[in-house]
Amino acid sequence: MQKRNSLTTILIVVISGAYIVGKYFANVIPGIQFEYRLFLIKYALFPDNQWHGIQAGEWYRYFTVALTHANITHILFNMLALYSLGTAVENYYGRLKYSAILIASLFSASYISNYFAIPTMPAVGASGMIFGLFGAIMVTGQKMGVDYRQTLGVIAVNLLITFIPGSNIDWHAHLGGLVGGAIITLIIGGLHRPKQRLRNI
Repeated sequence: MQKRNSLTTILIVVISGAYIVGKYFANVIPGIQFEYRLFLIKYALFPDNQWHGIQAGEWYRYFTVALTHANITHILFNMLALYSLGTAVENYYGRLKYSAILIASLFSASYISNYFAIPTMPAVGASGMIFGLFGAIMVTGQKMGVDYRQTLGVIAVNLLITFIPGSNIDWHAHLGGLVGGAIITLIIGGLHRPKQRLRNI
């Protein structure tokens, strides 16, 4: 699989592009700012004097939250993690099953985050989806040739960071993504058979 055509690469380009639009072309669509249309929020009155959020029927926010980021540092670390983890998982499972892992991880992360959220507080970032990739590697890391013990250490550090006062990181989303990614990978793993190379004799 060529990395330039990989779903991971495409996602990085799309997410980075959305960040640039939200940062520098926030009012490209009349009404409310671009980021306001995408971030995860339970229920709130927006500047257009309309109620928005999951409880207003905008369920797509469970997924579009991955297109939003707080600042350049936030998106940089997330995209580096997505490239590192996503490439390994995509190469092992293929694009279709990899997509299922990403979607399930993102939804579980967003759902748990939104369930415990203060109604008017927005959430941004693709971290929940990325923690789903951590979950996938925990399940099949050895088969992928990844040291799962090192992965566990990275997960532990990232979870501990979320509890630092003032970090403003939603651990619900991280934990939801981690569990969701692990569960969907267990399901997919039972059906997955890596392609075997044929050799001439």
